[in-house]
Amino acid sequence: MIDTHAHLDACADPAPVVLERARSAGVERVVTVGTNVESCRATLALAGQEAGVYAALGIHPHDAGSAEAGRVEELRDLLQHDRAVAVGETGLDHYREYAPHLAQERLFEGQLGLAEELGLPVVIHSRAAPGETAAMLSGFGGDVILHCFSEPELLDVALERRYYVSFAGNVTYPKATQLREAARRLSADRILAETDSPFLAPQGRRGRPNEPAFLVDTMEVLAAARSVPLHELAVSVDENANRVFAIG
Repeated sequence: MIDTHAHLDACADPAPVVLERARSAGVERVVTVGTNVESCRATLALAGQEAGVYAALGIHPHDAGSAEAGRVEELRDLLQHDRAVAVGETGLDHYREYAPHLAQERLFEGQLGLAEELGLPVVIHSRAAPGETAAMLSGFGGDVILHCFSEPELLDVALERRYYVSFAGNVTYPKATQLREAARRLSADRILAETDSPFLAPQGRRGRPNEPAFLVDTMEVLAAARSVPLHELAVSVDENANRVFAIG
């Protein structure tokens, strides 16, 4: 199995320890995600050191109002690395309101342009901004991954535009019926799964830091929602990740 979105540099335990537990659980590959330039450097270094680890590099919308937003060009060289597989996470967050909306849009637009120029997919963070996110992605010509899918309002757009949709531990929560319905409606060639470690531990692990080993819990819930065997879903997710990230 592959965890398509984790923040290994933010986990409490050292990455080699976390990855060993993941491999023991059957999670053999991880896409680890940088959220600012220094985090991206650390993420890329880790991907270069550990087998089965790849890097997505971006500047998070929470940093759009800071000096970090002016460093998008620094991502260009980092993204040339052979373990760099995507731009992001990038996007819009109108829930936390950590940065002005216009600043978020400018940062998002800059990273979309970089992804299109380099021919890389984008990993999208969208929270409380489904309409704005859909509008800004309308002109993007590359592959889109809706990370930690939590906005059912974006599902029809994702289906129409053939976006990849990635589900995290929140799909396992008892009240997340709309997310499980979204997972059921997706075609098998567009579904992904992630942990978003160390955040959003699945239901049976809540109250603990999340980690890639816990992906199995989320995969079991997704398989049940789609009425398919776990191994069949795992094959689909692996194939989709190989395709969108050009790995494998």
